[in-house]
Amino acid sequence: MRLRDAVESRVKELLEKQAVAYTSLVRRGPTIFALKHRPPANQPVLVRLASPQSGEGENVILDLNALDSTGRTAIDWYVPSADGKLVAVCLSKGGSEDGSAHVFNAATGEKLADVVPRVQYPTGGGDLAWNKEGTGFFYTRYPHEGERTAEDQNFYQQVYFHFLGTPASQDVYAIGKEFPRIAETRLEMSRDGRFLLATVANGDGGEFSHFLRGPDGRWTQLTRNEDRIKTITFGPEGTLLALSQAGAPRGKILSFPLSRPTQARVVIPETTSTIDAFLVTDTKLVLARNTGGPSSVTIYSTAGLDPKEVDLPPVSSVAGLVDIGSDAFLVGVQSYLEPFAWRRCDAATGTLAPTSLGTQVDISFGDATVERVIAVSKDGTKIPLNLIMKKGTARNGHNPVLLRGYGGFGAIESPSFSRIRRFWLDCGGIVAEANLRGGGEFGDAWHEQGMLTHKQNVFDDFIACSRYLIDSGYTSREHLAIEGGSNGGLLMGAVLTQQPSLYRAVVSHVGIYDMLRMELFPNGAFNITEYGTVKNPEQFAAMYAYSPYHHVVRGTAYPAVFLLAGENDGRVDPANSRKMAAILQDATSSGLPVLLLQSSGSGHGIGSGLNARIRETADVYAFLCDQLGIEVR
Repeated sequence: MRLRDAVESRVKELLEKQAVAYTSLVRRGPTIFALKHRPPANQPVLVRLASPQSGEGENVILDLNALDSTGRTAIDWYVPSADGKLVAVCLSKGGSEDGSAHVFNAATGEKLADVVPRVQYPTGGGDLAWNKEGTGFFYTRYPHEGERTAEDQNFYQQVYFHFLGTPASQDVYAIGKEFPRIAETRLEMSRDGRFLLATVANGDGGEFSHFLRGPDGRWTQLTRNEDRIKTITFGPEGTLLALSQAGAPRGKILSFPLSRPTQARVVIPETTSTIDAFLVTDTKLVLARNTGGPSSVTIYSTAGLDPKEVDLPPVSSVAGLVDIGSDAFLVGVQSYLEPFAWRRCDAATGTLAPTSLGTQVDISFGDATVERVIAVSKDGTKIPLNLIMKKGTARNGHNPVLLRGYGGFGAIESPSFSRIRRFWLDCGGIVAEANLRGGGEFGDAWHEQGMLTHKQNVFDDFIACSRYLIDSGYTSREHLAIEGGSNGGLLMGAVLTQQPSLYRAVVSHVGIYDMLRMELFPNGAFNITEYGTVKNPEQFAAMYAYSPYHHVVRGTAYPAVFLLAGENDGRVDPANSRKMAAILQDATSSGLPVLLLQSSGSGHGIGSGLNARIRETADVYAFLCDQLGIEVR
């Protein structure tokens, strides 16, 4: 059997047999809405659940697999009405994330006639919030044809209101003319339906402002970018709760009255851990914190008193907190060795219990272990590195190692479960996950040390992790492969050109490689607050110093390279990958392959169907096995 066929057979077996999983949970009264993933189906199904405990009373609202058998239609996001009777669903095709809102009856799955276009695009995303009566919704709207020039069609996001049963052309403007060109807006309606909160990000660099619409329809600006307030949500008894990084890079929680936002008081002060997310229930305030990658969860009273720690599995992460009433909430938990599962937490005691939304698996990692080690970067900064391997793996310098990293936009690389990791471990391999600067693992300061003119720190951190793996005997240059995507693709391009002799193989998904033209693409303009602009001399110098495309040197012995791109990618133009592949193919002297795969039916990887993911995963691992000399039967 050919290597590619053998790899695909194993990948297909692993991915098609994965258990049913529920994601994107939303509660409305006693009802839970969720996306139900049930391989081998291509796309998830939108369902309504009577209870997360019993698993009974489930009904299907929208089955994308019946709607589009090709698997190319995806749900970008969905929002149920306040009474749970209707659901607005944003749908897009071919991985484009260019979405329109459709409305469905939650009980019957019947589709209403309403279709609202231009509510979502990958540059600034999109969102929606129903009014209390369920007669319409506020939504994010991009310019329609003729309203802006062609180059501004995917900018200047504003908020409009749509009345059900009326044409979208009659929708009413609400707010947004004062928003920045690169606004990314999220909407939240208060539980009583009287107030609407708009959170407006100024691009992707971590700056936010907030606006509040009162019962009289008037809008008030609550915060500005310089206030360093990241998140605001509705609290108890007419208050707002906010996650602030002002003078607290790891975050603190503020409370202030709806009517007097200037009268903020600290409810929970900054600690040594980074606040990642928080949830407000009727009686509790729940904080998910990050401790350099792994998570912790603490329950407080709404006044910030009486803390109780939730007993989470070791080296695990939390991805989701959902209030389910009755003084309880759901916690989504996973680790490198245990799959994602929703667990019910008793808010009074902090104890966890399984739910029907837990993920049952037919695969075990009982023979594996996780080591969390520290690499030291060029400037002395300590970088956490997580190693997943079989127990008893020898440090003989011959283990195939796949090192991954991201390091940008304040994103936290937390422990996550992957069935494909079973394939790599069975090949005798080690998976290494790095917590680089530019992420948010240690708060806002950790992010700032890896953005704008400090971006080189991210690459230095990754190179330090690479050398640690070699110097500590886990692997050697001949057995070291690296992988990253998007901003992590930029990371791949930078370390590939800065340290070509350090790696045997590089896999880079939907990467940015030409930093000097980055901002000329629609989503690149949103990235200016993270990367900088060529119009600023200092930032230009920093970007030019690491721009991968501009540092490919003819005659250099580059490692084997596999670049992947999506034709419909609205976040990173696939021209980046085409150009990088061409210049590397022309320049390399190693004789090793430089390959480019541009998929015609995909985008940035978001919303891709299962069949497409199987093919791409098989391509990647066949490439890695071939280059690292791994036999697969």
